[in-house]
Amino acid sequence: MSEGNEIPRLFGLRGAVQAARNDSESILAATRELIAEMMKRNGLSADDFVSVIFTCTDDLNAQFPAVAAREMGFSHVPLLCNREMDVPGSMERVIRVLGHYYAPPDHKPEHVYIGETQRLRADLHSAQ
Repeated sequence: MSEGNEIPRLFGLRGAVQAARNDSESILAATRELIAEMMKRNGLSADDFVSVIFTCTDDLNAQFPAVAAREMGFSHVPLLCNREMDVPGSMERVIRVLGHYYAPPDHKPEHVYIGETQRLRADLHSAQ
């Protein structure tokens, strides 16, 4: 391989947001905010993603977060919605995401934790 022809590497990008309520629009709005911020901070578009996994806490069941992703152009990206473990005392109304994408090997993913969810990963310098 010649110099300058780096093979892209698969990255995992994490994030979380808290929905205001358990209703369709709150879940969709929170998911849109999270995905938009993840793409902005990492210079990504919907087409850059290989797959995306969403989880929700048990108290969110009014809508699938993947619906928001489809509305944002993730039409050809495999999406999966699942349940987060129900750990006593854990934060309520949380939508988490794990997105996979290719980037140059020296890329540094900037994970996104919005609002109160920053407490979930206070160890990340990119959490704000």
